[in-house]
Amino acid sequence: MFRKPAALRRSVRLAFALVCIAGGVRLFFHLLHVAGQGPAVSRPPVAEGFLPIAAALGLKRLLAGGGWDPVHPAGLTILLAALAASWLLRRSFCGHVCPVGLLSETLGDLGRKMGLGRRGPRSLGLVLGTLKFLLLAFFLAQIAAMDLDGLNEFLFSPYNITADARLLRFWLAPSATALAALAGLAALGLVFRNAWCRWLCPYGALLGLAALAGPTAVRREHEACTGCSQCERRCPAGLRIQSRTGMRGTECIGCGQCAANCPSGALSVRLAGRRISWLWLCLGAAGILLGAWALAEALGHWRSALPGPMLDRLYSGVLGGN
Repeated sequence: MFRKPAALRRSVRLAFALVCIAGGVRLFFHLLHVAGQGPAVSRPPVAEGFLPIAAALGLKRLLAGGGWDPVHPAGLTILLAALAASWLLRRSFCGHVCPVGLLSETLGDLGRKMGLGRRGPRSLGLVLGTLKFLLLAFFLAQIAAMDLDGLNEFLFSPYNITADARLLRFWLAPSATALAALAGLAALGLVFRNAWCRWLCPYGALLGLAALAGPTAVRREHEACTGCSQCERRCPAGLRIQSRTGMRGTECIGCGQCAANCPSGALSVRLAGRRISWLWLCLGAAGILLGAWALAEALGHWRSALPGPMLDRLYSGVLGGN
């Protein structure tokens, strides 16, 4: 059924996207419940996957000896799983799991069908590609400046505790400025394929650095290459593949499309020098994330450890703007 990675990637990413959408819907009804406007619905931990700053703060707290974040433990679990998948199998979390990446690629595909798609000069990609690393450096600098007491003060603040609900409120009632910014990002994504992931996502920048130190790469055999450019046309990251011997940089998202669609077999996925099927990039990323969820559930690192009545009291006024 899945002879090419596009169909498998689409199926896996859609499945994760549906889980995220279901989590958002469940969070909405949970907020209605704690506000006294609906039946009992438990808060979905999966929503914490959209709180990367809180997860990064939780990771620093863990590394500083403060233990697993009891406020947003699922967010920390997801961050660690994404880092593990990206180190082992390139930025496979971006290429096979991330629902934002799915939306970004969908916009690019739509733009090409509308005749808007442009690759742009290489210099443009090099310049804009630094933006996500600058954003990442800014956030990491802010986190590095916080000591353990400051971390705990922020992590246990009402603002951070209800961050997932506040994010949902933003999407339910965005401001005019936010709508204009989102429209601009959508327009950019229609013209330049996968623009958000390639140029603006600091989360992807972090995962790219993890991949840079990993054992997996795409290798190109010069002698077997026919110069057909199928690999570059299929690459969601817009990489210049034919001019390279291997893809080990921060931009390869481990989608496997270049190797799977190479008619001459000049491209292959290598793990610690050994050839592996492109299927492992997708199945491995999904397996790592699902395995992390199962382990976190077993260890009590998936659901918030804060008292339920306190959480209900804090969450009860979020939809109303408190």
